[in-house]
Amino acid sequence: MTKFLPINKKDMKERGWEQLDFILVSGDAYVDHPSFGAAVIGRILENRGYKVGIIPQPSWETPESFKALGKPRLGFLVTAGNIDSMVNHYTAAKKKRKDDLYSPGGKGGYRPDRASIIYSHRLKEIYSDIPVILGGIEASLRRFAHYDYWSNKVRRSILLDARADLMVYGMGERQIIEIAEALESGLPIEEITFIKGTVYKTKDKERPYKPLVLPHYDEILASKKKYAESFMMQYKNMDAVVGKPLMEPYRNYYVVQNPPHEPMTQSELDNIYALPYMRTYHPIYEEKDGVPAIKEVKFSLISNRGCFGSCSFCALTFHQGRVVQSRSHQSILTEAEKMAWEPDFKGYIHDVGGPTANFRHRACEKQVKHGVCIDKQCLFPNPCKQLKIDHKDYLKLLRNLRKLPNVKKVFVRSGLRYDYLMSDKNDDFFRELCQHHISGQLKVAPEHISPEVLKKMGKPQREVYDSFVKKYHKINKELGMDQFLVPYLMSSHPGSSLKEAIELAEYLRDLGHMPEQVQDFYPTPGTLSTCMYYTEMDPRTMEEVYVPKSAHEKAMQRALIQYRKPQNYKLVYEALVKAGRTDLIGFDKKCLIRPRQEKNTHRDNKAKEKNSRDINNKGNKNKKRGRNTTGKSR
Repeated sequence: MTKFLPINKKDMKERGWEQLDFILVSGDAYVDHPSFGAAVIGRILENRGYKVGIIPQPSWETPESFKALGKPRLGFLVTAGNIDSMVNHYTAAKKKRKDDLYSPGGKGGYRPDRASIIYSHRLKEIYSDIPVILGGIEASLRRFAHYDYWSNKVRRSILLDARADLMVYGMGERQIIEIAEALESGLPIEEITFIKGTVYKTKDKERPYKPLVLPHYDEILASKKKYAESFMMQYKNMDAVVGKPLMEPYRNYYVVQNPPHEPMTQSELDNIYALPYMRTYHPIYEEKDGVPAIKEVKFSLISNRGCFGSCSFCALTFHQGRVVQSRSHQSILTEAEKMAWEPDFKGYIHDVGGPTANFRHRACEKQVKHGVCIDKQCLFPNPCKQLKIDHKDYLKLLRNLRKLPNVKKVFVRSGLRYDYLMSDKNDDFFRELCQHHISGQLKVAPEHISPEVLKKMGKPQREVYDSFVKKYHKINKELGMDQFLVPYLMSSHPGSSLKEAIELAEYLRDLGHMPEQVQDFYPTPGTLSTCMYYTEMDPRTMEEVYVPKSAHEKAMQRALIQYRKPQNYKLVYEALVKAGRTDLIGFDKKCLIRPRQEKNTHRDNKAKEKNSRDINNKGNKNKKRGRNTTGKSR
């Protein structure tokens, strides 16, 4: 019978275990589902015969919570959770969030800021002789010196700050098995420096073989140009075929990144999703209304990983890489069949996708032998001539899912690259997407329309989106369907001044669209856009980039996108005046807002003052006559 991984000594005793081999420490509540990294790593190790337990969201201020499962034989595996703990805790405006979808009842406060560092410190204090291995998105994106938005400074590699022994970057399934086998063989953790997809620290600069040496940490602190150069060296070495070892010098250590691990084969990926997950949260959370994060993924299917879209503001390139890996149809259909018989399944598969839903294969066959292009993108500024553009496989998968018993509807809610879709000369997928896989509206992400901003974002030009919108509405009209488009837009991205923000507002005016949600650019580690934000230069060209940084300017840019909202009037007015675009203040249909009522208000106030004086004067006269203002005798 399938069980949850042990979370306490009682669970261990039921399995007849005295000691665990590995203990996972996670910033998330324990959800045993393949969408949760801790569950995947735990099940992979379990499948290889290792005894694994999990300490979810330990109380970081009390050592006892880290002792819940005793001392592991081989090591502690630490992750902050599915989401970076700082992003989880703070908005782009650095305001504290109250909620946490990955915690019991959706409430915050169950994990510390910089959870990877705090957990690692606690474990080292309690079990100094046991290896601590970092993993997960928080650690992966901080593997070298990085700009930290929340403290507004450049921090060291998290491997040093956490005082951990080893770090896994990327998805980690292959690495964790190789690490486990190395530890099992008796190798000390400081000798495990040969595994791809890992980062280690050493005092011996001769240990790595022919590494590319990044600028020294002190140089990076002193020079933003050096920071940008270092980032691009990392960015160009994120492929298993062309990537080289990288070494970042510090005063006392060298932080070394081995090349990325090879992408998973389809059979390997299928095996991961075939492991015996419970597919829900642990029963201990029932009394707290469960863990909200499961709701969206419980009836969704992950079909791929990796993304060759390479948006500048996205960390996927730095984490999963640009090579797309996909599961087989049979693997996905088998998971869907199991899902369809769960008691609370209502007949709706919420999503079939991944980082980008309509990517199901490598960008081109050249990548197999030669890797991804170092100085060339697959889709930007235009689709590469070598790019394989084909939706047939994805469409076949969706058709097969629609035929399953108990399945009423299959939705596609993951991001779609509309430029890739528009490059496909065959419209079959587009038509069936509109006909069968949208619930009244389709969400897409043009992000902006200004050429300058789109260039910095690595997104297609406005004309591509316009043609997509036109075709979307045309197909829906032909199908007799009334469905909408919801564009995701981003404010304050590097390259966007008030001029570009107003350009976007004018576009929305002409479109007749008022977005309900707007995402402020959020500078998170591991993205090209964050490098631009910090250095104020494009690391690809070293050209200067305008970056809106003040909270007030960011508020103005955001308000311009939602210029119709009454509460945004003052900010929009100020922005238009400051940008010299008062032509957009008036009563013409091209204007964004109407003029202020200052003159009329001034006249009204004068009239009120005059009226008040008249009443007072009349009262004074009446007093002299022995009468009050109502005309009655005293």
